[in-house]
Amino acid sequence: MSPASLIRLLLLSAIWGGSFLLIRLGAPALGPVTLMEARVLLAALFLAAVALALRRPLHWHRHWRHYLVIGLLNSALPFLLFGYAALTLPASLLSILNATSPLWGTLIAALWQRAPLDGRRLAGLMLGIVGVGLLVGFDRVALAPGAGLAIGASLAAALCYAIASSYAKSAREVAPFANAHGSMWAASLLIAPVLLAFPPVAAPTPGMLALVTALGVLCSGIAYLLYFRLIEDIGAAPALTVTFLIPLFGSFFGWLILDEAIGWHTLAGGAVVIVGTALVTGFSPRLLAPRKEAANA
Repeated sequence: MSPASLIRLLLLSAIWGGSFLLIRLGAPALGPVTLMEARVLLAALFLAAVALALRRPLHWHRHWRHYLVIGLLNSALPFLLFGYAALTLPASLLSILNATSPLWGTLIAALWQRAPLDGRRLAGLMLGIVGVGLLVGFDRVALAPGAGLAIGASLAAALCYAIASSYAKSAREVAPFANAHGSMWAASLLIAPVLLAFPPVAAPTPGMLALVTALGVLCSGIAYLLYFRLIEDIGAAPALTVTFLIPLFGSFFGWLILDEAIGWHTLAGGAVVIVGTALVTGFSPRLLAPRKEAANA
């Protein structure tokens, strides 16, 4: 991996790790639905400007159903679930529970696609279960009212990401950038009716407007551009490293800015979840090694 790609990887991990801090701050102030509608709408507008500059059409007439499915499973539903969970759970726990998505993906492949589970993947799944147990079983926040539902919502959000990933593999004719752009518009349409039942909690302050802008433009729009550039430069497998780094940044920001306690169970549970995720994804540190250029004939 080149120094430039490593910088992009760390920057993307920090941005997505910081998104849980912003959600934790914004959800109680504005309400989860308002926050997430603003997030996806701002991301859609930003990506529309990029698509216009790069001349990348969406081809709505051909792919609108696909965009709706991706928008629901990869943005609207998981964003709302994490927004709800952020009313109760700390940013550090949210970011670690998010890292269970590859574990869900492996389970989905085993059940739906009848992909056999070898010893490594089975061990990874078991470790993931143990890690989540350590996280929630020894954390005082698990005793708070509504914590059980919030933890379940976070795990359901991670499951949504896994389902979306499995679905996206069956629609390879849609370019990754178009997936990101089209899904944000679709998510905006899907979340908008929910605002009728859950209106904004309060009028946004200038600081909250800045937070929402950062969440939409930086944590969604720019983050997607970084992610797709990473896939182009180093491949999809090494780009998965971001899954392991997000909890580190999420926990750090939660501790630094919100004074969230990081106990032994947070460190141990987070480490076990990350190791389990590495096992089920087949991650190896060798994926991060610089690529060897092919010798000239």
